[in-house]
Amino acid sequence: MGTELSYVIITPYTIQKSRTGGVLARLLSRTDLDFVGAKMLAPTKDFISEYTEVLEKDALDDEKDSVKNIADYIKESFVPHENKYHRVMFLLFKGENACEKIYKIAGKIKPGIRTGETIRDTYSDCILTPDGSVRYFEPAIIVPSSKDNVQKELKCILKYIERQPNIINKDLLTGDNNRKERTLVIIKPDNWHHPSSRPGSIVDMLSKTGLRIVGCKLYRMSIEEALEFYGPVQEVLRKKLAPEIGEQAKKILEREFEFKISDKTCESLTETVGEEFADDQFSMIVEFMSGIRPEECPREEYSAPGRAKCLVLIYQGKDAVQKIRSVLGPTDPTKAPGGTIRRDFGTDVMINTAHASDSYENAKREMKIVKIEKNDISEIIQSNI
Repeated sequence: MGTELSYVIITPYTIQKSRTGGVLARLLSRTDLDFVGAKMLAPTKDFISEYTEVLEKDALDDEKDSVKNIADYIKESFVPHENKYHRVMFLLFKGENACEKIYKIAGKIKPGIRTGETIRDTYSDCILTPDGSVRYFEPAIIVPSSKDNVQKELKCILKYIERQPNIINKDLLTGDNNRKERTLVIIKPDNWHHPSSRPGSIVDMLSKTGLRIVGCKLYRMSIEEALEFYGPVQEVLRKKLAPEIGEQAKKILEREFEFKISDKTCESLTETVGEEFADDQFSMIVEFMSGIRPEECPREEYSAPGRAKCLVLIYQGKDAVQKIRSVLGPTDPTKAPGGTIRRDFGTDVMINTAHASDSYENAKREMKIVKIEKNDISEIIQSNI
């Protein structure tokens, strides 16, 4: 089987019911596919019309009824109302036999008692009237019906997402227009080392805030970006760690050589050994986030995408910064309260599973550094269809 792309669209209803994390957890943990792209979208009438036309035109004979139900659902549930748009999340996967694997984990939409084995078993609904016609229909996610159709569908989607910004405009969304504060979350590289439900579980815990996801992207932080992003931390590490290391070095030398070291020499140890240790800790942070140690990378490659995968999410709503940080927990997971993300998934102050902006001003600074308005998902689709 050749390597191919497939996609998942999480429906507005699934997002509104805070089931996004559960869906993502299933998709990431139950296949060996590479998760290569993510983007929040606010579908327009033109896109909905073109996309559903492609779905219905190319449906296989044994799928025509179910595809028609899905197309009708999209026309009704995705369409903007009174210039207010609904959110969907578009996810892109790549790998061997990707379409079949995604279709299998998505499952069929069926009435009656279900096992909960697939995403649709758990999150979709199909209620029939006594005469067998559909009374209520919610597919939870939209996926390609077959390998034969996925490229046509992706081409249609590509035309639309190329024109869409990576963060949905506040004024386009339905609901309370006063909920305008935004903050940034990064689901860090320690969550992506192997297929795992952890990223989805983190999104699920963040949904407790009641905030909206209005932007997202898969991201590989460059060394240059990591140095700028964590730049303020370097001086903090020097002030905090250098004196401690200088004092430890003094004690070791006094014990080893059996003589008392002067305060002046201790200050020198702080400025040399202590600061070098602090800088090494800072390099470890940069390496953790980018996958590359700065001193081992040629300067001309500092701006290249790193080797470590992250998921960047933009949340919007009232008191967004404070709400996200409350669910996230303190930087040190061992000091975080039970039920917080860092307590449940973090290891130490560096491998602490996720980052969240600590102020609205820092959120704006960090969004700029990670180039949140740029998303390379269009380029990935173009190069694979």
